[in-house]
Amino acid sequence: MVNGIIGKKVGMTQLFLEDGTLEPATVLKAGPCVVVQAKTAQSDGYEAVQIGLVEGRYKANKPETGHFKKANVPPTRVRREVNLAKGAESPAPGAEVLVSIFNQGERVDVIGTSKGHGFQGVVKRHHFAGGEKSHGSMFHRAPGSIGASSYPSRVMPGMRAHGHMGVDRITVRNLKVLKVDAENNLLLVKGAVPGANGGYVVIRKAVAAKPEPQPQLQEKPKKGKK
Repeated sequence: MVNGIIGKKVGMTQLFLEDGTLEPATVLKAGPCVVVQAKTAQSDGYEAVQIGLVEGRYKANKPETGHFKKANVPPTRVRREVNLAKGAESPAPGAEVLVSIFNQGERVDVIGTSKGHGFQGVVKRHHFAGGEKSHGSMFHRAPGSIGASSYPSRVMPGMRAHGHMGVDRITVRNLKVLKVDAENNLLLVKGAVPGANGGYVVIRKAVAAKPEPQPQLQEKPKKGKK
C-alpha cells in the first residue's frame, strides 16, 4: 500500500466536531489516482511508486504515450512519486489509489507550492522592522547595512535581501484528519495548507506523527499556612 496521494486544494471551511468544538479545516480533493509505474531497488535503486491524478482528458506526447501504454492506464497530466508503507508490497501498474488510505484522526503531511508574491522588499519578505517613520528619517523600509567595508570586505552568503518571494515547496507536517469522504474523494484536514485554491498538493501519512496533546489538570495550591 502506498502512503500518499495527489490532491487539489478546494478551499477552507469550518467543521463542528461531535463534542461541539469548532475547528478550522481545509478541504482537499484527494484522488482518485492510478499507479503508473512501480520502481524497485533492483531496477531503479530505490522503492517508490509513481501515481497520476485522474482528471479529464490529457493529450500526451509520444514518449509519454509509450510510458502510459506500458502500464495500460489513461494519460495523466499530474504525476508524483510516493513511498510505500513499511513492509508493504508494491502495487501493480493500473491499481487505484483512493482517499480511503487515510483514516479519521490520523496525522498527515501536506506538500504544496506557496503563493507567489513577485519581487518584494525586506520588510515584507523577511519581516524587517524598518526605520523610524518620523519626518526626515530617510530610512523607512531600507535593508540597512549588508556588511563591513574593511573586513570581510564582501557580502556574506545567505544575506537576507530583497528578491522574489513565494512559489516555494512547502511541507506542513502533522495535520489532523478531521473527516474522510470516500464517496466524493474529499479529505478535510485541520488548519491551513500551502498554496492557492486549485493548487496541487501531495498528501502523505505523517513521517514523524505526534500524539494528540492532552489537557493537563493542575491542582490549585491550598490557601493557608505553609
